Order: sequence, then C-alpha cells, then structure tokens
Amino acid sequence: MVHFLHPGHTPRNIVPPDAQKDALGCCVVQEEASPYTLVNICLNVLIANLEKLCSERPDGTLCLPEHWSFPQEVAERFLRVMTWQGKLTDRTASIFRGNQMKLKLVNIQKAKISTAAFIKAFCRHKLIELNATAVHADLPVPDIISGLCSNRWIQQNLQCLLLDSTSIPQNSRLLFFSQLTGLRILSVFNVCFHTEDLANVSQLPRLESLDISNTLVTDISALLTCKDRLKSLTMHYLKCLAMTKSQILAVIRELKCLLHLDISDHRQLKSDLAFHLLQQKDILPNVVSLDISGGNCITDEAVELFIRLRPAMQFVGLLATDAGSSDFFTTKQGLRVAGGASMSQISEALSRYRNRSCFVKEALHRLFTETFSMEVTMPAILKLVAIGMRNHPLDLRVQFTASACALNLTRQGLAKGMPVRLLSEVTCLLFKALKNFPHYQQLQKNCLLSLTNSRILVDVPFDRFDAAKFVMRWLCKHENPKMQTMAVSVTSILALQLSPEQTAQLEELFMAVKELLAIVKQKTTENLDDVTFLFTLKALWNLTDGSPAACKHFIENQGLQIFIQVLENNIAEVRELSSKLVTEDVLKHINSLLCSREMEVSYFAAGIIAHLTSDRQLWISRDFQRRTLLQDLHATIQNWPSSSCKMTALVTYRSFKTFFPLLGNFSQPEVQLWALWAMYHVCSKNPSKYCKMLVEEEGLQLLCDIQEHSEATPKAQQIAASILDDFRMHFMNYQRPTLCQMPF
Repeated sequence: MVHFLHPGHTPRNIVPPDAQKDALGCCVVQEEASPYTLVNICLNVLIANLEKLCSERPDGTLCLPEHWSFPQEVAERFLRVMTWQGKLTDRTASIFRGNQMKLKLVNIQKAKISTAAFIKAFCRHKLIELNATAVHADLPVPDIISGLCSNRWIQQNLQCLLLDSTSIPQNSRLLFFSQLTGLRILSVFNVCFHTEDLANVSQLPRLESLDISNTLVTDISALLTCKDRLKSLTMHYLKCLAMTKSQILAVIRELKCLLHLDISDHRQLKSDLAFHLLQQKDILPNVVSLDISGGNCITDEAVELFIRLRPAMQFVGLLATDAGSSDFFTTKQGLRVAGGASMSQISEALSRYRNRSCFVKEALHRLFTETFSMEVTMPAILKLVAIGMRNHPLDLRVQFTASACALNLTRQGLAKGMPVRLLSEVTCLLFKALKNFPHYQQLQKNCLLSLTNSRILVDVPFDRFDAAKFVMRWLCKHENPKMQTMAVSVTSILALQLSPEQTAQLEELFMAVKELLAIVKQKTTENLDDVTFLFTLKALWNLTDGSPAACKHFIENQGLQIFIQVLENNIAEVRELSSKLVTEDVLKHINSLLCSREMEVSYFAAGIIAHLTSDRQLWISRDFQRRTLLQDLHATIQNWPSSSCKMTALVTYRSFKTFFPLLGNFSQPEVQLWALWAMYHVCSKNPSKYCKMLVEEEGLQLLCDIQEHSEATPKAQQIAASILDDFRMHFMNYQRPTLCQMPF
C-alpha cells in the first residue's frame, strides 16, 4: 500500500485560544481534551451491560441486585446518562423502582416511556425537580401531573417542572397544576396550554418563574394574580395573544417584582411590542434581564436609554433586531448582549437560544459571516455550533448553516487547535445531517469539504465505513472537477483506513472502482499528470490492497489494460487473479520499469514480479521467462541503496501476511530478498507500528528461520538480522507476556 503525502498547504498564522482573551475557549479545550471522569466511565459500562447485570421481573422489566446501593448524586447522574443515550425505556426505567436509589432531580428528557412506567419508577421518590422536556406521546402532560400528584410529598415539595414540547391529548382541556403547591418554576414552552390553564397556574402560592412561550394563551391578565411573587416571565412567540399592546403593557407594568422578562419574537412577524415597551419609563423598575430579540423597530438609542434608567441590568437580547452595534453595548460593565453585531454577542445568542431554532438559525447566519476569514481557533464557538446541530436535527436551515460555520471554524490549520473529541462530535453530527437530508446537495458538499481536512480525516474518530459509502456515492455523481478531486482525495485516505472485510461490504465499491479507472483513463489519454490523477492512483492502490473483491472489480472494468502504463496496483497479491497478469505485454512493461531511475517505480515493479514469480503454477510453459525475470529482480535489488533509504511515496502496509509465503520461499532467493528488503524498509521507518505487527502476526519466527537456514543467502540473513535487531531495540513497547514467547 502506498500512502502519497498530501501537497503542503500554505502556512497560516494560527493563534490558539488565549486564556486572558478567551477564557471560555481555554476551558472548553481543557474539558474536551481531558479524559472522562471515572464515574462516567463506570456508568457507561454499567448501562452497556445492564441486561447482564440485572434480573428480570415476571412482567419483563429489569431489577437491580438487592445488595446494590447508589448515592443520590450518582443515581441521578446514572438516570441522566441513560436518558441521554436513549436507553431509558419501560424495561429499564423499572430499576428505579427499588430501594437502591433515591432521586430528587429527575431528567427524562426525550425519553420514550409509558405513564405506568413513569409512575412506578419515579413518582415514589421525593422529587424536587422534574425535566420531562419532549418526552414521548406515551407520557402526556395530564398523566405526568396526575402521577406527581399521587405522591403527597411531591405535591408540597416539587419546586421545578419543565414540560417543554410535551404532548397533550386532544380531549384534554384544563390542566390541574394547582395541587402542586410547592412549585416555584414551571415551563410549558410549545405545549397546548390555554388561557384557562394560565389562570390555574397563576394561583400557585410559590410560583416565581413561568415560561408560556409558543402556547395558546390569548390573555395574560391572570398573571396579575401572582404579580407580587413572579420574578421571571418568558413569553417568546406568544402567537395567539389577542390583547392590544396597551393592555399587555398594563399587565407588565403591574409585575413590579419581575427581574427577567422575555418578549422576544420571530422577526418575520414584525411585532413592535418591544418598541412600545422601551418607551415606557414607569415599567419594570427592578428588571435585570430583558429579551426583545426579533422585535421590530428596535434602535440602539431606545435600548441604551432604557438600560441607563435601569443601571442594574445584566442582560439584553437583541438578536434579529436593528440594535446592538453601538459602543455602549461593549463598554457597559457587567452587561451581556445576545445579538449579531460581534462574536461575543453571537456566542451569547448561541448559548441562550440553543433550544429555539429560529434564533439558532439567525445566530449561525451571523457567525458564518464573522468566521469567513477566521484565523483564530475558537473551540467554545464550535461547541455551541455542535449543540445547535444536536438540538435541531430535523431543521434543514440549522444543519446547513451550522455545517458551513463548522467548515469556517476548522479550516486546515484551525482544526489543529481543536480537541479531537469535539471534532469527532461535529463530524458525527454532519453525517447525521446527511442521513436526515440525503438529497440536499449543498449540505453534502459541506460534509465532503470537512473530510478533506487532514486533521479530521486522519486523527478524529468517526464511522469511516459510512463515510466511505457517502464519498463513493459522491464520486460517481460526475460533479465539477474541483469536487471530483476532493472526492477522490478523501476516498484515497478512507480506503487506507478500512479493513479488507469492510471494503468488500461496500455496495458502492464496484461503481467507485469503475469511476476511478475512468478518471485514470481520461487523464492518461489527455496526458494530464495533475493532483486528481495522483489521488486516483492512490485510491485504487489502497482499495485493492488485501481486497480480492476490489481486485475483481478492477479486472472486470478493464483495469489491467488501463494500467498497462501505470504501476500502482496490488492485484499481483491476489492469487486467483495472478494469471490475468502473466501476459507478454504486462510482463514486458513491468520488467522495463525495474530499471527506472525512480526508486519508488523500481520498488513496486519488483514487488509485482516477486509475487507473480513465486507461484510456479503460472509458469509451467514459460519457465525460462520466469528465470530471466528472477535474474533481473536479483540484479535490481543488489543495485538498490540501503533498506532505510527515503522514498517520495510513504509505503505502508495493513499486514505482513502477504509477505510470509515469500519469506519461506528458499528455492527462490530473489523473491525472499525482495520481501525482506520491503519489510526492513517499513520497519526502519516506523518501528513502533511494524515491530508490533511482527509480534501480532507471528512473523518473528520466520525471520529467525531465515537467519538459521542453510539455504538462505548471506544477504537475506543479514537483512533478517537487521529487522530482528530493530525489534529488540523497541521490544520494551510490547507486553511482556508476549515477549516471553519470542524466539530469542
């Protein structure tokens, strides 16, 4: 296998995160680059083996061993990780029924469990917080409330209930929150929550924070009932509100305890409620946080005046408005701004609005413009982009714009400053977006562009089998030359990283080999020796290496005829195809290349001859020709420099196993000599990799046999000894139990 090095990229002045200027970026790098905590590692192992470790009840649900006991914090984290991984089901939720765990903070976000499982597993605990955001329709809001109210302790002590995007059956009407008398925080964002429900909720004696965004509330007058205790009110995109602006402002004016008010809206609705609010001098005297993102007619002057009259303000939301560019917003001490006028504002917006797709799109659009010529690594921003992608997987505009931002933030040099774990998450999210939007070509282009990044392609963990399928499909689309070059380049590297078994499983393999051969034929005909040609040769080499299926496709698509003037092919190693190569034209051409001044060309030509001549069955009627080839092979190897010499092409091998038949061929010392030279060459270049390979594939004994065999030539014994010396030099890198079995 040949790994041609990518052409060098122009150096760039990359500035890594500065702790003083980008404390959050440095924090993200430290967090992402640090190993996972021992607790999380243990919980992941426990979750992966839950079926084995638990017993089964008669109803089919799981039960933890009786003697197990979890501290509360660990139990809550265990549940959180299960939920995050999508492993919380009716069958697994039952482990929380027993006495081994006590829960106070329960997160079942997006879980698919039934009402019965929810009540049995969680409603017996003394809960003070429940996050049931976007749970499956099998667990609707009325059933959640009913289950919670079945426990008198929970009725009086539950403080926080998050029900965002949770379903309500059509036949349900009034939601009876009034029994949850301890409730301080309630969020019903994107829920079928009506004005009557608001009236019911407003009577809760301890309610301090309420989110009724994107609900069916038409009148907020009921809030006057809790005006003396309500500190936070969020009513983003209250699309059904039927009150006049003066009526709405009259209610807000009475909410004198409010510290946070969010009346942000979709920009396209052109709501001017925020504009009128800013004109009021006798409203919200104690407010520290005001969100008016998406509001119409908002100006810097109006916002600045409002904030100057309320000096305690700490946050203002101005995304998707005409405000935010004034120097006031950067010089005002202690004021955070979510907007689009600067990187700090965009960062704040991505963080604040991570669950609101309309604002995530807007912030990403601004981010793309800001990062188009980015030359500073910004890991914290990239992490926010990843969060946006993860939270809105089915929103095409979010996914497309995020993919473009990710490209800007990870351009060749910039990716070097990013933690591998973060790059892995972003890459995996890109492929998830491809599956959700398989026909959106621009998104596919962005994903392909990201894979051309050498840092991502070589160092970052992701599903390379899926990536190979995607890139090979793209390769056959006959896109413009630039995209074709990128697809070929990525294919050449991915082929290097797949096992022969994976390569054989690729449904796209036949068409990919056919397309690559067509490119070779075209470039050869046009006499174009460009970068696409180079990557195409490399891709074919790596695809055929150790893969009989790829070699078969190569032959079936007239690859041999096309490659008669091109050396890079591995089919000589596939025994069942060797006879196809033993033709006058092929042998004559390969033999002529033995004498090439280019070391690489001579080396690979020698390799093909060594593999072909080692099988005597192919030469029954032409033994004289075989002996002539072997003589030429021996003379060529004698003229080569040391095995540790440099070559332009970096030679790499997945395995030494194809060499082993050649090493044991004492009747053909020329063949044996080439195999030894090749093995010593790579062992001297990368001893840590290839010395380990010698151990794992049990090749050391063969080398020892050559050293001691009476029929081995002195040259062969010398090279075998050199390889073993290299191994001994690096043997400390390997496990001692394996070394005890070494034959020396």
